[in-house]
Amino acid sequence: MKKRTRAKAPTLRLQGRRHKRTTMKVSRSPRETKSPKRGPSTQVIKKRFRPGARALQEIRQFQKSTDLLIQKAPFCRLVREITMDYALDEMRWQVAALMALQEAAEAYMTRLFEDANLCAIHAKRVTIQPKDMELALRLKRDK
Repeated sequence: MKKRTRAKAPTLRLQGRRHKRTTMKVSRSPRETKSPKRGPSTQVIKKRFRPGARALQEIRQFQKSTDLLIQKAPFCRLVREITMDYALDEMRWQVAALMALQEAAEAYMTRLFEDANLCAIHAKRVTIQPKDMELALRLKRDK
């Protein structure tokens, strides 16, 4: 008689697998349980992300969103502090003017970081260094 062998099903690797949380049942000693009626409790254990995976997730999240990245209140305080240095008396700001200034400031900084990132990539690095920012500012000034 021939033995029947079961054909193995092809296995698939799921990329989203490592991001899910897993639960483990932990049995406690009688002293640690609060009430004797409860069964073993479950603890949620977070899996660790690989280095750089979390940063890539945040980059994708920020690229999808259109909201402002700098909080409004600290930005408003900074603008008011700077205007106090240049104005003799107190200046008032409209909310729309502050929002327009914040939009322009964030667009400028985003563009500057993009240019600095290109400078770092050109130097065969992945980390932005101060010299990349200086070069990006210098190239932007020369335009």
